This record gives sequence, structure tokens and C-alpha cells, in this order.
Amino acid sequence: MAFLSFACGGSYAPLPTVDYVDPVKYLGKWYEIARLPNSFQKQCAQSTAEYSLIDNETIRVVNRCTQKDSSKPDEATGKAFIVPNSGNAKLKVQFFWPFKGDYWIIALDKENYQWVVVGEPSRKYLWILARQASIDTDLFNKLKDIAKDKGFDVSKLIVTDGQK
Repeated sequence: MAFLSFACGGSYAPLPTVDYVDPVKYLGKWYEIARLPNSFQKQCAQSTAEYSLIDNETIRVVNRCTQKDSSKPDEATGKAFIVPNSGNAKLKVQFFWPFKGDYWIIALDKENYQWVVVGEPSRKYLWILARQASIDTDLFNKLKDIAKDKGFDVSKLIVTDGQK
């Protein structure tokens, strides 16, 4: 989920990404399973992200959620730009011009594209996404361990409504 993530300048430990992402397989709807707290999703529940191809280097991003306090739907539309020479695993996401944030795919179900872990170099933002609204506990724990091993503070994860 890439509502709006700004990684301010700074030096961070290297954050490895997956070697390659097939943009066509990545397209479609993803459900948020968990995320690190952030200001732009503070009142969000039942968050989803939907990706569609604009051209060979640009992806349309539509993020949706329900506002917890009002049950009112919220939607943000932006673009993701594939970073050259990244195996399509690094994107720059833009919801408000001229600001772009990092969206790095750090773990992925490479066979079926059923789950993904997305983060950025400062380790401030993290999302665990899946093609279904919930995943089994063993897989969830595996994905948390992957994020933890890459330097993310998973003790602060907010588990999305609907996840077991």
C-alpha cells in the first residue's frame, strides 16, 4: 500500500529487494494485512490497493479504505514509476506532485503473486499485502519474520481488520 510515503534523505542500512517483479502479474487488487503506523492511514480500516498499467514504466495506483470513525470510504489515486535497473522491484509512488515516495518490494510470492511485503529504506513504512483479505497465521508470522530480519520494527505492526 503506498498511500504517501516520503523517505527523507539520510543514510540507512541497505534494504534488499526481490530480484525481479513481473509488473503484469503484480497488477490487480491487493488487501492490506498489516502495516506500520503512519499519519496518512491513521483512520483507515479495510484498506486495499489496486494497480493497473498506464504504460511500460508507469502504474496507476488506487488506494481505498473505510474511515474508522465514520464508515465513510476514502480513496487516493496516484502513479508508480518503475525505477530503472531495479528488476521492477523498486518504484517511486506519487500521489501529490512533485513528491514521490519509495515503494520497494522486499518479499514476494514469486510463483503465484499471492502475497507481498513492501517497505522503504528508512524502515519507517511497511505493508504486508495479499490477494485475499486475510492469510493464515503461519504465513503471516513468516512475513513478519522477513520484515524483522530486514530491520523493520514489527512490534508496532497494525493488523488490518479481517486478519486472523
